[in-house]
Amino acid sequence: MRSSKGGGRVESSGHIHTLHRRLHDALNLGTRFNELNTRKWMCSDNEVQRHVVRCIAAFLESVPRELCYHHLVKDSIADIVYSLVWILEDKNGAASSIAADVAIKLINEETGLERMSSCCEPVVIAILNVMVDCSLQPAIVSNQQMCLLEEASRLALITRWAGQHHNYFWKHRIDRALLHLLLGKCPKQLYGCILSLEDQIHIVREGLKSNCFPGLRVYIWEILGWLATNFNEDVYLNKSSNGLLIDVLLSCACLEFTELFMGWRQICQSDVVNASKNESILRAIMMMIYSPSNYIASKTTSMLTKMLEPNIKSYLKDLQHTLTGISFGTISGMPNILIVVNLLCLICCVGLPQYTMWDKNAEGMKATVSFVKWCLTNEVHLDRLSYSPHLHFNFHERTCCQGPNKEWEGRDVLLLYSFVGLAEFILQLGPLTNERDTSFLSIGFTEDELISQLQDICSSSYSPGLKWYAAYILSLLGFYGFPSKFGKKIGRTLNDGSDYSDIRFIHTNGKSLNVHGVILAARCASLLPPNWLPVNEKVPNYSSSTDKISSGKIQKEVCLSSHVDDNAMAKLLEYVYKGYLQAGEELTKKLRSLAKHCRIPTLLHVLCRRKPRWGAPFPHFNLVAALGPVGYPFSDIILEAKSTKQTSWKCDVCVLSVPHMHVHKVILWLSCDYLRALLQSGMKESHSEIIKVPVSWEAMVKLVEWFYSDKLPDPPSECLWHNMDDQEKLNELQSYVELCWLAEFWFLEDLQELCLNLIVSCLDIAHHLSVYVLQMAGDFSLWKLAEISADYIAPLYSQLRNCSDLEALDERLLSMVRAASVRLSQEGN
Repeated sequence: MRSSKGGGRVESSGHIHTLHRRLHDALNLGTRFNELNTRKWMCSDNEVQRHVVRCIAAFLESVPRELCYHHLVKDSIADIVYSLVWILEDKNGAASSIAADVAIKLINEETGLERMSSCCEPVVIAILNVMVDCSLQPAIVSNQQMCLLEEASRLALITRWAGQHHNYFWKHRIDRALLHLLLGKCPKQLYGCILSLEDQIHIVREGLKSNCFPGLRVYIWEILGWLATNFNEDVYLNKSSNGLLIDVLLSCACLEFTELFMGWRQICQSDVVNASKNESILRAIMMMIYSPSNYIASKTTSMLTKMLEPNIKSYLKDLQHTLTGISFGTISGMPNILIVVNLLCLICCVGLPQYTMWDKNAEGMKATVSFVKWCLTNEVHLDRLSYSPHLHFNFHERTCCQGPNKEWEGRDVLLLYSFVGLAEFILQLGPLTNERDTSFLSIGFTEDELISQLQDICSSSYSPGLKWYAAYILSLLGFYGFPSKFGKKIGRTLNDGSDYSDIRFIHTNGKSLNVHGVILAARCASLLPPNWLPVNEKVPNYSSSTDKISSGKIQKEVCLSSHVDDNAMAKLLEYVYKGYLQAGEELTKKLRSLAKHCRIPTLLHVLCRRKPRWGAPFPHFNLVAALGPVGYPFSDIILEAKSTKQTSWKCDVCVLSVPHMHVHKVILWLSCDYLRALLQSGMKESHSEIIKVPVSWEAMVKLVEWFYSDKLPDPPSECLWHNMDDQEKLNELQSYVELCWLAEFWFLEDLQELCLNLIVSCLDIAHHLSVYVLQMAGDFSLWKLAEISADYIAPLYSQLRNCSDLEALDERLLSMVRAASVRLSQEGN
């Protein structure tokens, strides 16, 4: 539970304030004004525009994720957005290109779109204005207009993130803008009249022949794929004529796919560059076929079925033969992009309603399973950036100061795409029953082996997309949720942690379950008794409760309604505690109702076996929410940090004036063998309300976060790290050194390994700090860390010795440095 104090809060650095003042001064070089109650900014001077954009970029790079809601950022967002909008709409090629990159930087983070949601509509309008204005006369587009069109198309790739901006794109007619780019000026027949599919195809085929802006096609298909994924048909389709335009846009993509598919034999022999360009339309079609929108998916599949049906069987055989050949080694040396194109073609066909009629011998299913096995066995890694140059942005590799931002598809696109096909094949087998035939899996592995592989993927550091599809396939096999190592650990308390349970659920049949309020509060607050719920979490009361003293503790007894099935409730709690459960079809039906009532959308999603939404974040299992207000009522112990020089301390929960955190015994019992032994020892300390932790406040905060999430907070990286002075860097490293020592004392081997790795990663980019880290390691008797630090010092030993920089080290540490230097010399380095 977080306490607040002067030094415990995240504060902005002097460097950020300096860059903010520089940004403010740069914006003052333009003119701010209000128009129709909307703030605007304008300046036509090219040099001023460039200066403003560079100042915005520098400011954004200096702001870490945890400061994204700081008043400096919030107060600047509107001015930043409106200056970027003016520069984009001013159509100055050089400045607009930089502005587009900065706009992507502004949005390319988890909180970016949420942070600027109130003023992102002008950015959308600017993008669409450029698209329409510069494409009205394709035959006479200037080089500068072409550059602006490309920048606008790149910036429109913000559609890859969900958010309010999607509604703005549709509100301001993104469909019309994309049709302008594909067909030139849209034919009049597309407005206000109903067209048959044949008429649509005829208009589209004639329009595509004009080959307007061929260099923008990769962006158009990329944008369309993301629009299809995040399509809100309730908002869009209630407007007259909108359905026709989106249908024509879909038919453009389907026709392009059909011509590409029918020319597959030529693609296999063509150059890799053309194959790379073709990948974007194939991927867009896949995202349309598997879109969460029934309208998009049904329209796409019906169009493609009609376009492909006459000659599809022979083409499918070629695709299946290629995949099988790769899997069994009879085909080798094929470029990765051609494998991707082949795989996407097959995956798109698998999603069509008539596929099982075209492939009665299930050759595609066998080819896909063997390809999945090949990917898993050979650890084949490939990411889209390696073959899609249009996805590279100037800021793409410079998001370091915003923390890790893992691409949804990651570096396992081949395995991810094959998972999409595998899931569809399993879905086509019908309902989950004992009679369902899954013998096709034996080509690659048994069903149990597949389940184990999928569980490992979910609990490891794979990309969100791969983990989502692994969880989706598991749901088709009767396993629901999101397996994780931390969830497995927390799940032990459901059976073994009754000593710290404070709630007992009692069914009408007399069966009961002991649970822990803190875990319910963090994972599913709707299960808490009504008088323990926060106001915004209250649900209809289907139970009654009383308090009962058991073993010296107050335990709240909750009598459940007769409508609550005891087996379903037990499984629901299994998900709450583990993040994962297994259930048969009948029990799954009961669980859906219970999950909906308890407002657990992630569980309901997998119980209903819904396809993953491309780009959706993968649910992470943690209990960090219990460190906030929701966990206040359940705190039963205090962790007190080592005293510091600071005297100012304020706690939201109690009157203690020393650095401390309100935590929960059950979490400590689970997370640390030392603390478990202490709490169960029966000694004086086991009955104390306070445990003194012999590390600083900064180290203790990191420790507690690791207890509640199994994740150790990372130190600042790249830009933020380089903007810190040496003393700030050492202060940051100090907390990890302290934790490394405490982890050894408390037998937390995993934590100690994490700390060592983080310290080493910092020393990799700051070798000159090694002497100070060596001194810290010596002070804490951390000899493994001391050896590592000595190895970093070894190349500089002579120089540091002559400069007297090693005088502060004692003889033992000096001997370690000398020995490391000798080893280095003997190795010839």
